[in-house]
Amino acid sequence: MSDAPPPVLSTRRQPLASVRLGWAVVLALAAGAALVAVAATRRSQETPTDPPAPPAATPAPAVMNPLWPTATSPEPREKRKIAAPELTGGVAWLNSAAPLWIHDSFNPLVERPSLRGKIVLLDFWTLCCINCIHNLPDLAKLHKKYANQLVVIGVHSPKFDSEKSTASIRKAILRYQIDHPVVNDANHALWDKYECDAWPTLVLIDPEGNLYGYTTGEGNYELLDIVIGRLVEEHRQKKTLNETPLRFDLAKYRETATPLYFPGKVLADAKGKRLFIADSTHHRLVVTDLTGKQQAVIGTGLPGKKDGKFDEAQFDDPQGMALRDNILYVADRKNHSIRAVDLSAKTVTTVAGTGRQGEPEERRLNRPIPAKEIGLNSPWDLLIEGDKMYIALAGHHQIWVLDLKANTVMPYAGTGAETLRDGALRAACFAQPSGLASDGQRLFVADSETSSLRAVPLDPDARVQTLVGRGLFVFGDRDGPGRDGDEDSLTEARMQHALGVTYHDGKIYIADTYNNKIKVYDLATHKLTTLLNGRPFGIFGPMLLNEPAGLSYADGKLYIADTNSHRIVVWDINNRVFTPLKLTGVEPPRRPQEPINK
Repeated sequence: MSDAPPPVLSTRRQPLASVRLGWAVVLALAAGAALVAVAATRRSQETPTDPPAPPAATPAPAVMNPLWPTATSPEPREKRKIAAPELTGGVAWLNSAAPLWIHDSFNPLVERPSLRGKIVLLDFWTLCCINCIHNLPDLAKLHKKYANQLVVIGVHSPKFDSEKSTASIRKAILRYQIDHPVVNDANHALWDKYECDAWPTLVLIDPEGNLYGYTTGEGNYELLDIVIGRLVEEHRQKKTLNETPLRFDLAKYRETATPLYFPGKVLADAKGKRLFIADSTHHRLVVTDLTGKQQAVIGTGLPGKKDGKFDEAQFDDPQGMALRDNILYVADRKNHSIRAVDLSAKTVTTVAGTGRQGEPEERRLNRPIPAKEIGLNSPWDLLIEGDKMYIALAGHHQIWVLDLKANTVMPYAGTGAETLRDGALRAACFAQPSGLASDGQRLFVADSETSSLRAVPLDPDARVQTLVGRGLFVFGDRDGPGRDGDEDSLTEARMQHALGVTYHDGKIYIADTYNNKIKVYDLATHKLTTLLNGRPFGIFGPMLLNEPAGLSYADGKLYIADTNSHRIVVWDINNRVFTPLKLTGVEPPRRPQEPINK
């Protein structure tokens, strides 16, 4: 986990296939573009193990892969072609009616449609990874620009156990609005064939079915655009480019409209007797009373960034919220901004962020910056204490603080390195913090990629502590003490990609998202126990919860964003009664007509 440039081939793990030498030769000889300036914009990647740091004297690779020719390099004198491994080994295909093939069949008696003549971009991703999520808009832009020449294929190679499920991946495709085919590489067969070791990894295949190049991490749009453009021109001249558009059977065309669509967070206002619901993939906010009766809908339902009145404002994947007086603050995730909803004036304004994604170097800021002059990076949750608003910046792997009086923002906790480390505020490390709660003395953080619960002091001289969890690749589903020995403990509590937290009366309630459970951590006993099992009858029974991502407490009840079930559910803590919230007066937004195929 680092923001370092992609490791050179000599630092990668031992090859799993005999093609490594030829793969390296192809990369060394393939025609490329000089993209030093582009590479400077690269962002982080997630790797199963930390790659060795390159020697200080070694210049960082500045192009699509470590061996592309640079501006001063001569054109290659020869080329060796290595056929891309076939796309076999996945357990299911989504957004496609049938499996896709790179190569024609070698058996003349077997007919199968191949991608011969198309430029193919493989995106090795996993649905939990923020870097992978950040890549999706770039892939959509490339797909649109090169609609007749390029086929993007997502290869979903899971990190967490729950991500092996085809049903879970299908939900992610809908939630992230992915319009390209995806193969479920549940057993990492394709990951191994292509010798990947980082999420995300992007592999480019030319129209003749040969490996052309790869890159890792996010922020590679300009690089890929130039290289794909060059491939288009080269293969037009060779008459090896198929420019007939392909149509795919997208999952979204089989969905029926629901009042809510992947609600990510919920905020209960006991004093005002109302609920604020982040209707995330409808790109709007819904306000109801505590019984579910609609009071207001904020936003058009179309993704965008626009301030103004409730019926004209636009959001893009809104997530966590915080209420102060009659102002509702919203983490506008894909807009990398904080929005303020004036519930009296019925208007929306932007209070932090520029609309662009923040840069990696901004993680090291040590002074306040005017809040509307700096980009944020996937804000996922908010919490207000006094005049300070704390922001879970999932994309920066940090907690930031917005001074509501001075209108300034700066990092509060975390170095920006994606890992788990306790210590002083600016020396500690987080990994995609996604939920915030507080007891007035500490912030409690759902640190999702480490499947952990962290405690962040409001006292700037105190230290960050981990209450549950051990690291990026230590996860599971177990009740028990939060810490008991080491990561190999057989009794220590485990969670799996927890996204939400709320606090009440000495207890922290946690949305243990990938375990489909609500758990509670007792600050007195330091133990984690299951409060609500989303699969009480096992894997063959009905699901009470499907990847819950947010929760909020009010008047003895937990209000839970049951994200993949498109609903809010209520758990009465004292009476132990589970009730789906019946919404009245809430309709799905109207959509403009979409073409059958993009």
